[in-house]
Amino acid sequence: MSGHLRTSVLVVGGGPVGLATAMELDHHGVASVVVEPREHVSYLRPRAKTTSARTMELFRRWGLADTVRQRAPLHVEWSKDIVFCMSVTGREVTRLTGTLGLALAGTDVAAEPGQQVAQPIVEQAMRDALGRPESHATLLLGRRAVAFDERGSTVVVTLEDADGTTSTVEADYVVGADGPRSAVRTAMGAVYEGSSLPRPNVSITFECAELGDLIPHGNAVQYWVVDPSAPGLVGRLDLNGTWWAISTYRADEEEDEDEVDATALVHRLLGRELPIKVIATDPWRARTLIADRFRRGRLFVAGDAAHQNPPWGGHGYNTGIGDAVNLGWKLAAVINGWAPEALLDSYEAERRPVAQRFVAAAAENGKSGPAVLAAAAGLTGGGATEEAAAVIQAAKRTEFHSDGLVLGVGYTEYADVQTTNGSDYLPVAAPGNRLPHTWLPDGQSLFDRLGPELTIIGPAWHAAAFIRHAERHGIPLAVLDDPSLGLDAFFSGRLVLVRPDQHIAWIGRPVPDAEAERIVDEAIRGEWRHQP
Repeated sequence: MSGHLRTSVLVVGGGPVGLATAMELDHHGVASVVVEPREHVSYLRPRAKTTSARTMELFRRWGLADTVRQRAPLHVEWSKDIVFCMSVTGREVTRLTGTLGLALAGTDVAAEPGQQVAQPIVEQAMRDALGRPESHATLLLGRRAVAFDERGSTVVVTLEDADGTTSTVEADYVVGADGPRSAVRTAMGAVYEGSSLPRPNVSITFECAELGDLIPHGNAVQYWVVDPSAPGLVGRLDLNGTWWAISTYRADEEEDEDEVDATALVHRLLGRELPIKVIATDPWRARTLIADRFRRGRLFVAGDAAHQNPPWGGHGYNTGIGDAVNLGWKLAAVINGWAPEALLDSYEAERRPVAQRFVAAAAENGKSGPAVLAAAAGLTGGGATEEAAAVIQAAKRTEFHSDGLVLGVGYTEYADVQTTNGSDYLPVAAPGNRLPHTWLPDGQSLFDRLGPELTIIGPAWHAAAFIRHAERHGIPLAVLDDPSLGLDAFFSGRLVLVRPDQHIAWIGRPVPDAEAERIVDEAIRGEWRHQP
């Protein structure tokens, strides 16, 4: 045994969710250590490719959004379309426009539009940010966590490198962002609940320099091949001839998913045999799994360690980023001494229902596949394109126009009123809901004016009771009181208490001191107060 570190939070797993947890802790000045077996980010497999508008808003809080956009090979304006076709180089059936939150730029709906970018690019951007001299995070690469020893107020974790050399890290809390085979989840005694779909799929990364010039459909974020003999989808990773594909085996096939003919599968999707170079393959099965608990004592799980989403709709990785922010600010508040440890109980209470909601939505999106293929089957026999297009539009619209689902995440019974089908997102200022967004007269986002911890929006003299209580008890509370911003009209003259994650803790009229104390104390315990 050699080496021993002491830190506030040990994050096991340095994928996007683990790194995001460290980013959130760093945002609040809390030290963390991130343990990750991979020394370098691999670009062979793109993994997640859709970063939602909500995730980009959270990246904006850390000053990361611009970096991600600058590094993304596909600019957000490059395309907002999803094309459904018989093959990538063949006949188009229909298309959806303004998809995946990409059309939200400049609207009041969100501070950031979505972004199409491969997961490794996002990971490297976060690694770079956490590697800055001023960061409170330490990245321990090339090591994995192998044992957990809870010792009262701390957890001692044994690490092992590739040579078998061991060391230890002692932490106040441990966050498992270590994926489906999570060692932290096992240490917690937690188990997945749910199912895995039997039909296999394979993701393929390939190069084909001439493909872009042969596509008759113009630019698109994704090309969905709906020919029942070759179902799947294809998209660009960059504008230099690197592509990704997902091939879903036909129901009558008995292929060994570990011995796929990737070139043949890509040729089926393209509709012609072009010269391609297969870079990587990744067989997988869609899983709808959620851990039966997200916390035990000082151990927590987040991201894939807590839930596995089917990829349809692009919600899995984004749900994990939401986990990281929710848990991260709460750990920081407790460690920094301004919130009680009871606040940590609200992590599972808030995020597990959200995971259930997104897993269910992704599963529903996956169920639309047979209807799409059945509609397209008639086209091979000369059926009506208009009829097939109508079926596909109805089956897939919610999957690709999900602003209400993505931005409408809320943590109380008031959340449902703002989550609508398609892109008809109607933000509602209510406890538990994400704060409705607006652009201010000076061009800033409302979110840019919030403090790093609690913020109260409204005239300081109306908020005096809150301010007095926060000052007496050392609770960090920023006051957003600027009549020129027009927020009094925006919130109908009410005060709005906002949490660090941009969710509303309370909204209502001015209250006396005793009531203000109860409201703030409930907020820092993860409880909610509604004033009609």
